Amino acid sequence: MLEETYRSISIKPAARMNRLPKQFFAQLVQRTNARIADGHDVINLGQGNPDLPTAPHIVTALQEAATDPINHKYPPFSGHRYLKEAIAKRYKEDYNVDLDPDTEVAVLFGGKTGLVEISQILLNAGDVCLVPDPGYPDYWSGVALAGADMVMMPLLEENQFLPDYERITKQQLERAKLMFLNYPNNPTAATASSDFYADTVQFAAKHNIVVASDFAYGSIGFDGKRPVSFLQTPGAKEVGIEFYTMSKTYNMAGWRVAFAVGNKELIRLINLMQDHMYVSLFGAVQAAAAAALTGSQQPVHELCATYEQRRNVFFKELHRIGWEAVPSAGSFFAWLPVPKNYNSAQFADLLLERANVVTAPGIGFGKHGEGYVRVGLLAPEARLCEAAERIGRLSLF
Repeated sequence: MLEETYRSISIKPAARMNRLPKQFFAQLVQRTNARIADGHDVINLGQGNPDLPTAPHIVTALQEAATDPINHKYPPFSGHRYLKEAIAKRYKEDYNVDLDPDTEVAVLFGGKTGLVEISQILLNAGDVCLVPDPGYPDYWSGVALAGADMVMMPLLEENQFLPDYERITKQQLERAKLMFLNYPNNPTAATASSDFYADTVQFAAKHNIVVASDFAYGSIGFDGKRPVSFLQTPGAKEVGIEFYTMSKTYNMAGWRVAFAVGNKELIRLINLMQDHMYVSLFGAVQAAAAAALTGSQQPVHELCATYEQRRNVFFKELHRIGWEAVPSAGSFFAWLPVPKNYNSAQFADLLLERANVVTAPGIGFGKHGEGYVRVGLLAPEARLCEAAERIGRLSLF
């Protein structure tokens, strides 16, 4: 019997797939892995992956909950109420913000999911989203999937890396429906004040623009200053929501659990979209997240202190080698100007090839990221010092 042959069909992706932005850092990861495979001792400071373990009491909560048969079934579509109650409790204790667990909290499969979903929920083709530049590239992904347009808001050092709303034109404002903000900021490590958020609420209300506050690094502020939540601002719930991930605060990056809080209608729409896509998180993960939020916050304070000490040690070493930069105000990043005669990609390549130190070139975060590299404070102090020493040997400063 003759073996039948089959002709491959032609796969034609939907137009939205072609709109997706290229992953700038994928090539950097490949080159880093190649250097490691060649036997080089690479210090990787180019990614935002927390390097410390999840606190033991959170892990124990997961292990215990995983043995409960109730968690072997589908959980409620919008998540367990006990987790939403824990989220509301944490926001009340940390920021004095009152949240209704039933109408003002949505459980997410990691913060990235919510940040991509909100664009698809609100934006149509021809609509505009106001996006920070430099900023987290996955904001672009959601806008692209929605078929909408981006207007970039430059974050400049002379303006403390805050957007200047007066630079946005009348024509852009007429089409704008959504705006992303992110403080403490990735990649610039800047923070925002209460006054800035008060101005933001007025701006958003005047122009009917939804504010999406990405508060991923909300627990990581330095020099005795706790980062401000957008929702602490009077009127914030009327114009927007805030996204908060467990990844950074509790070292739970691989657990993929986050939440959105704020405006009731936006929360309803997020839950509606997720009803069509998911059946919520594994119940044991929800139980562990609740344990993290309601248990002792001492590990959170210790983690923040660790990052602050790393920042202090690293910037001291940078000063010693002549690399002048503004110390980080929050997050676990450092935003560092590149030497003259280099662009950010060239400088990052040089550090990888000649010092075996990985940094993230600023151009990967947007046009106005050019001239900087981002460094993650995600290695022990000794390795951070060694990275600075290796760079210092290149005599670039």
